[in-house]
Amino acid sequence: MKLIHAINNAIATIEFGLVLIIVSIMVCLAFVQIILRNFFATSIAWADILLRHLVLWIGFVGASLATKDQRHINIDVLSKVFPATVTKIANVVTSSFAAVICYFLMRASISFISMEREMGTTLFADIPMWLVQSIIAIGFGLMTLRFIIHMIEGIVQFRKPGRGTA
Repeated sequence: MKLIHAINNAIATIEFGLVLIIVSIMVCLAFVQIILRNFFATSIAWADILLRHLVLWIGFVGASLATKDQRHINIDVLSKVFPATVTKIANVVTSSFAAVICYFLMRASISFISMEREMGTTLFADIPMWLVQSIIAIGFGLMTLRFIIHMIEGIVQFRKPGRGTA
């Protein structure tokens, strides 16, 4: 389990660095676009397209980081109403369900990206569209992995002696 946590934390460190880089690029590029449009009546032709796709990257990398820390969208009613044992079981079940959903979304996005690759569309400057959109499959894959980790943690926690559960 320690190896899984070490790998998970290493991935999170890379993701955090990626978020910092992408946000920095987005802020600088948007600022340059504003200056160019307002003061020089021009702009960088590909900047708006790149900014849109960087938002996609931020969304998926951020969703993966949120899933790691269990800060994704969840409904916390069960923990307030039911005993801890029921809440732990519910957490394992919901993590399992979320992992399955993210897995199927990853598979669908791989199919989508494959079709995009076959069509040969480019974003700008001959950058393949499928390459930019690959974050969809990567993001869902990372979320699948993290939901599986949460599921395993829940099962391990449930099986630990002295927790009031068997």
